[in-house]
Amino acid sequence: MKAILVIGLLLFVCAGCAAPQGQEAHAEHQEPEGQVAEDSIRDPREVRLRNVRQLTSGGENAEAYFSADGRSLIFQSKRDDLECDQIFIMDLDSGDVRMVSTGKGKTTCAYLFPDGERIVYSSTHVAGDACPPPPDYSKGYVWKLHPEFDIFSAAADGSDLKRLTDTPGYDAEATISPDGSRIIFTSLRDGDLDLYTMNADGGDVTRITDEPGYDGGAFYSRDGKRIVWRASRPDTEEDLEAYRDLLETSSIRPMNLELWVALADGTDARQVTSNGHANFAPYFFPEGQHIIFASNMAEGGRKFDLWMVRDDGTELERVTFHDEFDSFPMFSPDGKHLVFASNRNGQAPGETNLFLAEWVGDPDESP
Repeated sequence: MKAILVIGLLLFVCAGCAAPQGQEAHAEHQEPEGQVAEDSIRDPREVRLRNVRQLTSGGENAEAYFSADGRSLIFQSKRDDLECDQIFIMDLDSGDVRMVSTGKGKTTCAYLFPDGERIVYSSTHVAGDACPPPPDYSKGYVWKLHPEFDIFSAAADGSDLKRLTDTPGYDAEATISPDGSRIIFTSLRDGDLDLYTMNADGGDVTRITDEPGYDGGAFYSRDGKRIVWRASRPDTEEDLEAYRDLLETSSIRPMNLELWVALADGTDARQVTSNGHANFAPYFFPEGQHIIFASNMAEGGRKFDLWMVRDDGTELERVTFHDEFDSFPMFSPDGKHLVFASNRNGQAPGETNLFLAEWVGDPDESP
């Protein structure tokens, strides 16, 4: 049990990718990897979900994000004989899965451009074919911010690879605006973990946060006017010093992350949650006033569930009640389905799979 929870937490390091606009999700598809819809894998208290469907079976699968037409998911997976995560695309009509990253190094944070012609993801492959070394947990649990990570774009089949960032230190957690014109990402290039935006070709890089502490995992609202992200804000000199000491080793300790919202340029920033726990993977509802996210606020430790909250911090509601790990939620373009990653129904220790559920209620209206 402990092994499963640890693996689930390890998947946090990059919860990115913005909401595309487009047509309805294609939920009636073949699933050679997973299973047919079974509400037996849904807790009876999960009243916001219906017909929960398992999409993958085996390995570590996470951060699945819809294409703009709702026909595909792009996600990261460590499966078969892979030693670390690579990027895959699943066709929801056929169930076919294909790898679209290089197969070298470690990858994370993938997303499809709105036109479906290109993808963006982060990778360490330029620094070497092998996976980077694992984090050092001798002084407690940390996220490793591999300085070898840079952001790349490629054709949807993985060809025509182009490097978008080339600065010392960590560049990852990239998402794309709904119109495809801007990419938002997290970088350590200026000595702190801040949010930046750039053109789709990597030009016009602009820093949009500057408070001490970690800013990451940003998503755009459906209309592209706002962003939501997770952040740590060390509030004492001792905490700030500890944070900066860890940055010297390209690491952070993700024990206290709160959600923030702002305009797309980073202005008018305000805090949404304030519960002192690890809140991450936030995603706007289609109506733009509520947020779905993952948090361990109920039980602490490594037990994470999905929650929803209004963007002013009110109307908090728990969505999932699984006793291990639920995270990385994203609505389908039509708002009728929710995809997420979970340890539920695993057949082996360390298994994390993707699930698709019908959303009960109208996500285009306030809950």
